[in-house]
Amino acid sequence: MIPLSVLDLAPISSGGTAGQALRNTIDLAVRAEGHGYRRYWLAEHHFAPGVAGSAPAVLIGLVAAATSRIRVGSGAVQLGHQTPLSVVEQFGLVDALYPGRLDLGIGRSGQRRAELATGARSGGDAAAAASPRPAARVVDGLLIPEPFDWSALAAHPDLAYQASLLQQPGASTPDFAEQIDEVRAFLDGTHRAHAVPGEGAEVELWILGSSGGQSARVAGERGLPFAANYHVSPSSVLEAVESYRKAFQPSKVLAEPYVIVSADVVVAEDAATAAELAKPYGLWVRSIRSGRGAIPYPTPEEADAHVWTEADRALVKDRIDTRFVGDAATVVERLRSLQRVTAADELLVTTITHAHADRVRSYELLASAWEREEAEGRHVKGQQ
Repeated sequence: MIPLSVLDLAPISSGGTAGQALRNTIDLAVRAEGHGYRRYWLAEHHFAPGVAGSAPAVLIGLVAAATSRIRVGSGAVQLGHQTPLSVVEQFGLVDALYPGRLDLGIGRSGQRRAELATGARSGGDAAAAASPRPAARVVDGLLIPEPFDWSALAAHPDLAYQASLLQQPGASTPDFAEQIDEVRAFLDGTHRAHAVPGEGAEVELWILGSSGGQSARVAGERGLPFAANYHVSPSSVLEAVESYRKAFQPSKVLAEPYVIVSADVVVAEDAATAAELAKPYGLWVRSIRSGRGAIPYPTPEEADAHVWTEADRALVKDRIDTRFVGDAATVVERLRSLQRVTAADELLVTTITHAHADRVRSYELLASAWEREEAEGRHVKGQQ
């Protein structure tokens, strides 16, 4: 079986509050557990008026308290903003109460933010921007779009300022590989200092990445499970999983590579309803990629009122084109393509709609259709 898991950003809908968003997250986690999803991961976002998930460890504790079986974790803690000790202590504290259920997903997105800010000032992204850009292509039914050009966001005047707020003045972030090794040492009890709680915690360590760069290589070289972000960076998902598998070395954690791949999904009773629910997504992505931070998630009517320019459309095209929207059968078929092309061992589904009930229903319909197809597959296999 290929398990399904959930990635939740704790989105704030237009007209809503952070409190409502957090209560919706807890409600959705309880329902996801009932529908058989394997994991419930919480993202970390900052400077986003439309996202309440700024402190994943805190929210993970609340979700773990409200559920009983589903694994709960981060997708991902931005290690560039915290020390390995603080991260291990936070997750160790929650694990002390809910042992054996936590996934510590770590990303270097905090470091990437600082690199973009530095590049904007020094022109360090100029060479990358001038490199030939691969054309969009379809691989066995899966769209691999043209890469998104980050140069405009890197030049945003707020980027360096925001990066400065996420660290103490004068602080510098160590190399990502060194930080991962320090996290492992604290968890294993091999560090010179002792993290209590944290040392010996039954925490599953994951690394998340959007490209074939350092995150994928570090995950592979240390024999850790890896999560590739098709929903954030669909153009580089194949590069990411290939780099991870190429670098993989067996460890006491894994004998073979283990990959989870994310996808943005909206499922409804029929294609027309799903398309209506999905309308606000482009406007929401536009707010992120224009440097404003995620706005409160609009209604379909608010999305209809936006006048789109060609520049707007180019800004969000890769994300719109790679979102899986439709009835359950259609979305399951597209997710199967994603799983087949990436050889993913598990899929991580993220769904955002303005109304919480529509988001709940999307996950319910998907879980039911996925389980039905899995059962049919087992039946056919048993007859062979």
